[in-house]
Amino acid sequence: MPSRLVLGLAAVIVLIGAVSVFLYRSHAGVHALPLNLTELKSETPHAVPDVAFSDAAGARHTLSAYKGRYVLLNLWATWCAPCVKELPALAKLQGAVLPAKLTVLTVNVGHSSVGDTAKFLKDHGASALPVDLDSDTAFIRAFGAFGLPLSILIDPQGREVARAVGPADWDAPDSIAYFKTLSHTAS
Repeated sequence: MPSRLVLGLAAVIVLIGAVSVFLYRSHAGVHALPLNLTELKSETPHAVPDVAFSDAAGARHTLSAYKGRYVLLNLWATWCAPCVKELPALAKLQGAVLPAKLTVLTVNVGHSSVGDTAKFLKDHGASALPVDLDSDTAFIRAFGAFGLPLSILIDPQGREVARAVGPADWDAPDSIAYFKTLSHTAS
């Protein structure tokens, strides 16, 4: 009789574990990251500051303009060696997702001019990325950046949900699949 009790308890434990895994994966959202994006650490969702940057024409844009879609915000600089590796991968990711649902927003936080930034992107295989600048380092201060590149995943409600310090494999097939799936869940 005790062996039936042990087998019954074991079956209940396995069933609870299976249900827990199913529920976690079906409701995990940004927590179900592909293995190659281990650099992207989940955060307790909190509102991002509404900082502004300039585009190549000098027009000012704020992060609040992107509410309603996911944003992968990447802070980089022309003097940042790891950024050189990451920018082409971000350009490839940007081309693979629906921009209306997920925006890959790369902002140069160095003190480069529009021309220098455009040349840098072209020379490093990332000319598909727009020239966006934060010449007054507002993003560095607002996000407490202590190293570059810094990537922040912002949800459609304008909340930071994950961040990565250092380069990540944004263009790996499972990363692109993850962001495509994520973009389909945006409101």
